[in-house]
Amino acid sequence: MEQFHGVGVTPGRVIGRVRQMPAPVAEPAAGPVSGGVDAAAEGERIRSASKAVQAALKARAASASGDAKGVLEATALMAADPMLVKGAVKLLDASADGGARSAERAVWESGAAVADKLKSLGGYMAERATDVLDVRARIVAELRGLPAPGIPASDEPFVLAAEDLAPADTATLDPAKVTALITSGGGPQSHTAILARALGLPAVVAAAGVEAIADGAEVYVDGAAGTVQTEPGQHERDAAAAWTTQAAALAAGFAGDNRLADGHAVPLLANVATGKDAAKAAAAGAEGVGLLRTEFCFLDRDTEPTHEEQVAAYTAVFKEFGGKKVVIRTLDAGADKPLPFLTNADEPNPALGVRGYRTDWTSPGVLARQLAAIAQAAQENEAEIWVMAPMIATTDEAAHFTRLAKDAGLKTAGVMVEVPSAALTSAHILQNADFASLGTNDLTQYAMAADRMLGPLAHLNDPWQPAVLHLIKATCDGASAASAATGTAKPVGVCGEAAADPALAAVLVGLGVTTLSMSPRALPAVNRVLATITVDEARQLAAAALAAPTAEAARDAVRASLPILDELGL
Repeated sequence: MEQFHGVGVTPGRVIGRVRQMPAPVAEPAAGPVSGGVDAAAEGERIRSASKAVQAALKARAASASGDAKGVLEATALMAADPMLVKGAVKLLDASADGGARSAERAVWESGAAVADKLKSLGGYMAERATDVLDVRARIVAELRGLPAPGIPASDEPFVLAAEDLAPADTATLDPAKVTALITSGGGPQSHTAILARALGLPAVVAAAGVEAIADGAEVYVDGAAGTVQTEPGQHERDAAAAWTTQAAALAAGFAGDNRLADGHAVPLLANVATGKDAAKAAAAGAEGVGLLRTEFCFLDRDTEPTHEEQVAAYTAVFKEFGGKKVVIRTLDAGADKPLPFLTNADEPNPALGVRGYRTDWTSPGVLARQLAAIAQAAQENEAEIWVMAPMIATTDEAAHFTRLAKDAGLKTAGVMVEVPSAALTSAHILQNADFASLGTNDLTQYAMAADRMLGPLAHLNDPWQPAVLHLIKATCDGASAASAATGTAKPVGVCGEAAADPALAAVLVGLGVTTLSMSPRALPAVNRVLATITVDEARQLAAAALAAPTAEAARDAVRASLPILDELGL
């Protein structure tokens, strides 16, 4: 028996047989092709193959939704990236460096060069290197007339094991076949982790060694504890069986009115990206939308969507929540979501560059046009529309965005708190905005100076880190001060992944957070745990977490006071 420890991404206790991701596409032979190549013909083959790969990814995106759709659309754009294709075509010319390559080899070397450039940029752009290498493999497979690399086919459900998964593969996981996901790489905010949460798939990432587990070996996966065990015994089998029963009971137990044990209401909202997502969230009992990611309307575009296209996209979400709150985030372009018409791909550190609200500095007009489209969609629907800007760092920025939103006819304008400066100055910022929403994914990344996509930094990229909890408290305290100064309530929500952790949700409520927004699949578990505590007990849990010296100590202290977590397998 072996046990592997990683980062738990999604709760769940599963026993199944491992299927390892198949070996990657073999590297084409190096060296010049004897007899040379027809550069024009081979260049056309490369262009055709890249277009075929792009079309295949777009077709898969068309049948996906939410995070999966966005990931596939972004990867499809990468398949036709000029740097990759033009670089490969150039390498076909024997005069370039003394030896002509085959089309496959040229694509391979060009992809490596693009990936190396992205890695050198660091931050989010370094994470895009994985996407390039995935696309490179797909183009080479297309040139060889072979199936694209991907998740293994199986007649029986299985636990998928890998070093890591390419975004395009993760986005098309079939939960009916893949019962759990375990990887040796990745981090808690990688594409793999985010999409596993969206699917409600028990998952453990950054568990070194799981990629070497024998194909067909039986394992026990505990997505809450972050462990994988081979040769499970009766205890593990009982735990897995109990989880199946508990999960079914949880899923049927949320009626869309979240209250603590003392009757205190803490609305549970959903994070969505499309009308399809919104319909599923409404069916799951979400009391509204706490984060509508508008960038998915833009990601598959080389040009800005028209006013009419944007109105239609927003309306598809608004109509699912008539009379309920929908918080819409303006375009969060940049970093891991570059847009050809808006962002600069040559920024040396795009995670700290022109992203989110800041794109209005370099491309003025796009934000105002988006706000106009949101306002029209709001006028034509009955949902209560709140709008917020990402990456706000100063009081002046908050005031400017609020003014833009009000000028567009939107009544409620707020800010996302993702930058530590916004948390520390929230008392001033919220005198110039109506509300705040904590994006804990980025707030943790920036507070801990740890790229949220990197597996080796997973222990730092943890919202339980005391520094992050103190920044959240600072935001809530600042909101209270701003409320007193203005005579108007300044609510603070959380829309980052932290809200989906039932134990951390209790702490967030104790810190002063007023609403929680998460993947719809997380709603029942959070509801069930919060229903067992009062506001005073939540404050006691928050105090214990704030007093802890480490993330692990904070988590352990809170979990020890919430025995229901173990009872439910959470």
